[in-house]
Amino acid sequence: MKKSLLALAVLGAFSGIAAAQSSVTVFGVIDVDARYIKNKTGATSVHSKTLSTDGLSNSRLGFRGVEDLGGGLKAGFWLESALSADNGTIDQVRFWGRRSTVSLLGGFGEVRLGRDFTPSYNGYADYATFGTNGSGGAQLFANYVLAGSLSPNQAQTATRADNMVSYFLPSGLGGLFGQFSIAAAEGHTGDATTFENMKYVGGRLGYAAGPVSASVSYGKTDVAPLIAGGVTDNTFSRVTAGASYDFGVAKLNAFYIVSKLAVRKATDIEVGATVPVGPGQIRVSYARIKVNDGVAALSALAPDANKLALGYVHNLSKRTALYATAGHINNKSRDMAAGATSQFNVASSGPLAGPAPGTAVAANPGAPGVGQSSTGYEFGIRHNF
Repeated sequence: MKKSLLALAVLGAFSGIAAAQSSVTVFGVIDVDARYIKNKTGATSVHSKTLSTDGLSNSRLGFRGVEDLGGGLKAGFWLESALSADNGTIDQVRFWGRRSTVSLLGGFGEVRLGRDFTPSYNGYADYATFGTNGSGGAQLFANYVLAGSLSPNQAQTATRADNMVSYFLPSGLGGLFGQFSIAAAEGHTGDATTFENMKYVGGRLGYAAGPVSASVSYGKTDVAPLIAGGVTDNTFSRVTAGASYDFGVAKLNAFYIVSKLAVRKATDIEVGATVPVGPGQIRVSYARIKVNDGVAALSALAPDANKLALGYVHNLSKRTALYATAGHINNKSRDMAAGATSQFNVASSGPLAGPAPGTAVAANPGAPGVGQSSTGYEFGIRHNF
């Protein structure tokens, strides 16, 4: 009887170890806000009042897990889908469009395969005071593609890339971190009318220890050849530098982006701060984009604009927060040969009329007038689980 009890105890112990070697977590974010947008269009203004989503964080539903393979080696997976929490829909175009990866992890670092964030995106998003969400988000300017008639497909790798293989440096390198990635053009036609040749190569190297974090990154995407001003180029490139320093009473953030396509170059810069106040934090930022256009025929879409954002996040608990954000874009009219326009809209990820990803077309008030302002306000709640 004692031997039987001992055997059962041993089996139970091994059973517990086996269970501990593998884990799966269900996680997500629900973020819904009431949003008001006002765009000036000459002597009048266009208004929009909506119940929207993703004002503070991207709503999502995901599954992730890790299996201990022994000898310090682990396998991991991550599946994550975009969720429109205001109407209850999941991204139906890419069900796991936010991330779908499988990894091997160990003392050597991590090798990760699948759809994921590009290092050139992480290089600025990690230092954006408002992240890339809502009326204060940095994504508004950074997603501008630099081209007059070219398809926005060029910007597909500006945030994530398909068919990507990435290597991440291991922890324990004295604060040094890095990501190096390559993504094949698999599945893209390279059709000159759709500009879908999407081979991507990029890398990021940085340092984070104590109150300081800083990094530089680079990404290059192959696109269909652009011939402009006698110059032919088939690459869209982006160089980023970002840094933050936490003083305790405030955390300062800044990033700098230079994006190039043929003879066109856009420069983005943002500086901001996060100030803890009781159970919450005040956020403030200033951003600027300016395009240097070497081709008169394309200068009609060369924007010049700045953006101010102010917000407050009140943490009700570790998982639930209330927030309020205000963002104002000042579009400028530039005296260029073809009459440059700047029409950035706080409801859009680009300078022209069009909804932000996940936002219904009816919710978008359209572009402001040339060189005129766009203002947005949001009040919302976010819950993490």
